[in-house]
Order: sequence, then structure tokens, then C-alpha cells
Amino acid sequence: MPTPPATGCGAAPVLKERGQREVFCGLTGIIWLHRKMQDAFFLVVGSRTCAHLLQSAAGVMIFAEPRFATAILEETDLAGLADAQDELDNQVAQLLARRPDIRQLFLVGSCPSEVIKLDLGRAAERLSAVHAPHVRVLNYSGSGIETTFTEGEDACLAAMVPALPEANAKSLLIAGALPDVVEDQMLGLLRAMGIEDVACLPARRAEDLPAVGPDTVVALVQPFLGETLAALTRRGARHIEAPLPFGDEGTTAWLWAVAREMGVDADTFARVTEAPRARARRAIAAASETLNGKSVFFFPDSQLEIPLARFLTRECGMDAVEVGAPFIHRAIVGPDLDLLPEGPTISEGQDVDKQLDRARAARPDLTVCGLGLANPLEAEGLTTKWAIELVFTPVHFYEQAGDLAGLFARPLRRKEKLRLEAAE
Repeated sequence: MPTPPATGCGAAPVLKERGQREVFCGLTGIIWLHRKMQDAFFLVVGSRTCAHLLQSAAGVMIFAEPRFATAILEETDLAGLADAQDELDNQVAQLLARRPDIRQLFLVGSCPSEVIKLDLGRAAERLSAVHAPHVRVLNYSGSGIETTFTEGEDACLAAMVPALPEANAKSLLIAGALPDVVEDQMLGLLRAMGIEDVACLPARRAEDLPAVGPDTVVALVQPFLGETLAALTRRGARHIEAPLPFGDEGTTAWLWAVAREMGVDADTFARVTEAPRARARRAIAAASETLNGKSVFFFPDSQLEIPLARFLTRECGMDAVEVGAPFIHRAIVGPDLDLLPEGPTISEGQDVDKQLDRARAARPDLTVCGLGLANPLEAEGLTTKWAIELVFTPVHFYEQAGDLAGLFARPLRRKEKLRLEAAE
């Protein structure tokens, strides 16, 4: 199991900033959630800008029929001259008539619907009653006014928790959306240890929604699920605290925390994890040749920053200058903070101009930031990594550990290649 450094960042002071932010809209989470939940549909109640954002982010082809859409709020709706509730009812009825495969319908709030105070909670209750039992209608907010882009998933999963059935026996619940292939790898490791009864939130289909109750233990695979964890705790579930499953060390610590909770002995655990651990170490070592000794600076974006900084410093040999996160939920990222070696500035929230000044002064070898900052910083000679790519790419658990390290190594290799070509 991981040995904490002599002095980690668990007790380090946190620089709390409350200024201008550079964040992506919470609607973006729909892009991976609609692929995960195969009989769900996400209806954004918003503007044409919301529709363009989703189409651009998803790369939707004209002949595809994705499981998301936008109910456009027109000028008359925004001015209060039309009954938006009636129009929403009509659009939902048309959608469900055209798509009888839908079992869960999410009404997703946006900046426009938040501004006009459209009560989507009341709409969801009304529509659930109208279309029961065939379809369950839920609502959550993905508004960029209120959320960063990963908080959209948190809001979605938290909205599902109150309606989950009651569990009457001890059960293991894995919370957080993973690509199907990664989820299958995780479940395969747990089954090999003898842990068979495992449920996932979100489930791939509505009929497989997990039950939850006082005997449910929850392991998170994403660090941005604070509201979901709170909702599960209100249902009586208990959280298994562990580092997030990134890299060899994080994955092993996460799996061992789950295995110990479920009564797996150390010999069985070692037998199951030995081979994938070795593969992960070899893959990480290949990318770490580029990363070792390099410095990294994290702007707050996805809430993945703290566990990723732990991975890069402890497994790839990097030095963290600053690790910024939109919000630090210690019940979730505390174990990663404890393992992160003392040294970097830990910041929560953002005042983007001040943080840009710190990044320019530090001149890190690699800066992890959002799309809006990457190009300007590249123009200033800083090498950047898009934070959003770390959410869209499979990076969890052993088999993806080398790919995760490679995402950080790639921009550094590209910069070195361009330098060599310019010198010729």
C-alpha cells in the first residue's frame, strides 16, 4: 500500500480565491452521460447557444440520432410572454412518442432557464406522473452560472439518488461514470477477488439502477461527486475513503480499500492485482522518461487536479508548482492530498488574472488548463495540456495508466520535436 511522504499536503494551507473564473459549462457532462446511460435522454431547456455547444462538443453527425436535444427558449419565453411549461409538455410528449425506447428523461436546466426561474423540478414531477410507469422524468441544473463542466455529472447523479430503490443487505456501489470498457475491467478485477454483488451509478440501463440503504458502502471513481456522495449519505450509505484510481499506486490503494471492506484477504488481493500492476508500472515508466524532473502547474478546471498531481509527482517524477481545483472536497480527495508531497501551492477557486501571473512567474514545463487559456499561454511560450481531455479520455485503473501518463508526456515531446526541427 502507498507510503505517505514524510510531509504531505493534507494539512497544507489552502489559497482560497474568489474572482473571475475560466470554466466550461456543466452541460458538457451530457456528452459522456448520454453514451453511458443507454436508455436515457437529456433534454436541455435552453437557448440555441446551448444546442451549438452540445453539437460542437459531441461532434454529432447529421445522420446520427443522439440521446440529447435542446428545447429552445425563444424570445417570447424569455420575456415571459409565453407559457414555457405548456410548450415543454408538448415537446416532451412529441419526443417520447418518437423515441419509445426512452426510460429516463432528464430535464437539464441552463443559464437561460435559470435566469427566467423556470421551475423544471415541478415540470419533472408533473411529467413523471403523466408518463409513468414507462418513463421516469428527473431534472438537474447544468447551468454555467452555477457549475463547472464536471459538476454537471454530479448534479445528474445526485438527482437520481432519491428515487433509487431501498437496499436491505450489504452491497457495494461504485459511483461515477466510466467508459464501458474501463468499468468492465474494474468489475473483472473485483469478481476475481470474489466480490460479485457490485452495482454502478450510473447504470447502463434504467432496469439496472442500484439499490441503496444503510448497509450500502460507496466507492467513488470520480473526485467531483460531492453532491452525489451527500445524497447517498442521506440514504444511509457509507463512503469508503481512498485515493482515486489513477495510475498503479492510486488504483492499488483504491482496490485494497474496497477489498478490505468486502473481506478479501491480502493473498487473494496480491494474486489478482500482481499482473495488471506490473503492466501499469511498465507503461508508466515508458512515459515517465519524458516527465521525470519536469514541473507542472494546474489551473482549476475539472476537480481531477489533486489526484492527478499525486499521480504525476509520485509515479512520474514531476514537481508540482501549483495545484488549483474549483472545489476541494476533503472527504473525497483527502487521501490524495495526504500522499501529495509537500511543496506546491494548493489553491481552491480562482482569480484567473492572479493565477496567470503566478504561472507566468513560475514558467512551468507543463501547464494544465482549460481551452480558453491554453492558446494564449502557448503563444507566450508555455507548454499546455487541455484539462478537458483528461475527462473525455479513458484514464482510470491499471490498463489505462500508461495512457494517462502519455497524455502529459505528449505535449512535452511535441515541443522538443519542434525545437529540434527549428534547430536544423
